[in-house]
Amino acid sequence: MESTRLKKIGRLLQKELGDIFLKQTKGMPGTLISVSAVRVSPDLGIAKVYLSIFPSEKGPEILKAIQANVKAVRFDLGQRVHLQLRKIPELSFYIDDSLDYIENIDNLLKK
Repeated sequence: MESTRLKKIGRLLQKELGDIFLKQTKGMPGTLISVSAVRVSPDLGIAKVYLSIFPSEKGPEILKAIQANVKAVRFDLGQRVHLQLRKIPELSFYIDDSLDYIENIDNLLKK
């Protein structure tokens, strides 16, 4: 069960990571990265970040680039939240494919 504190920290990380990715994708027209959810472990050591990437065909390629630069993303995040958090969690990124799943169900229901 996730406590209120963990939810607040998750929302803070979601907002700040969303801003970071928004600034990074301004140089890539036609690409949108949004942070759909952040799950923080109870000891604040690990944060699982779920990304929604548009277009979804570029998803694995962009995720691989983000994972290669995870230290820089964590540093940028630390610069933004260092007054709210003592310890910046390790970030692990995953693709959130729930929108593709919903679209697939809609297509099946239309048939």
